[in-house]
Amino acid sequence: MSKTQPLYHRSPFAIFMMFLRIALGMGILVGACEAQLAYDYYKFSCPNVESTVRNAVLGVVLTDPTAPAAFLRLLFHDCQVQGCDASILLDSKPLNGNFEIASRMNFGIRKMETIHRIKYKLEAECPGRVSCADIIALAAKVSVALSGGPNIQIPLGRKDSTTSSRHAADVKIPPPNITVDTLLDVFVSKGLNLEESVAIMGAHTLGGGHCINIVDRLFDWQPDDPMNPTFKAMLRLLCPTQKPLTNLTIVPNDKTSLAFDNYYYKDVLMGKGLFTIDSRMSIDRRTAPIVTEFAANKYRFFQVFSSAFVKLSSSNVLTNDKGEVRRKCNQVN
Repeated sequence: MSKTQPLYHRSPFAIFMMFLRIALGMGILVGACEAQLAYDYYKFSCPNVESTVRNAVLGVVLTDPTAPAAFLRLLFHDCQVQGCDASILLDSKPLNGNFEIASRMNFGIRKMETIHRIKYKLEAECPGRVSCADIIALAAKVSVALSGGPNIQIPLGRKDSTTSSRHAADVKIPPPNITVDTLLDVFVSKGLNLEESVAIMGAHTLGGGHCINIVDRLFDWQPDDPMNPTFKAMLRLLCPTQKPLTNLTIVPNDKTSLAFDNYYYKDVLMGKGLFTIDSRMSIDRRTAPIVTEFAANKYRFFQVFSSAFVKLSSSNVLTNDKGEVRRKCNQVN
């Protein structure tokens, strides 16, 4: 006779614990905030939201192939401050100039006007339903797919914040010369593990950087910087002065800066990481093996990046009545 006790003979607590273990094993249970998001959130209230965002982003990408990097950066900078709440879009006068976008750390942020246009379209179709925070997240995930990366499914239902802080952006958005310890602290606080933290940095495979963010390592000798000498000489041709004459010069992050692939990791291993943190990841004993793995296996990178993207874009979100759905993305209701 089996020693397993039938369900109807077990206490309610024992049954609950059994289903809890099953749920944890299947990855059904998620963080408190993410649990209130849903993959079918707009199924009835605005069923065409994803196709509307995709078509709008595609139209922009066809005329500006650098746009995916801009949408991805917009999401990252938004999520780093108060959470993924579209606070980066606020710029209305009642806030008296204290908005995130004014922060020096948000220099070069682009494509916000596209988010505003998408919001306008969705307000006409589904008034008061789709948050600006969800639009930012969808635009970023579409950008990854359109650039050749994974097609990531993300939960929706974020609400928009009613506050924005320039000071918070100055403090919370990490600079490109941070240490690996700080990098890991930043992403662990968002729920990412070690491998996912290295994977999310793979977003640098799209786009480029401004001279102002790399001149320190070009002109100040750094004994622990494994930068390739030839690569360094090339960068100094593009950024010839320690105080850039213009911030319009963009240096590609890797040799396929318009494609979402794993060349970022390949370049980093050859000493061609654009930012200081890129190079530091390649030599730190914790992150170097993961960099090597992703450089050798694009599909493993895609898999882990997808997991990291969902966690980051779902971190510290506002849901239910903790936020609002702004009628206009740049101002509170």
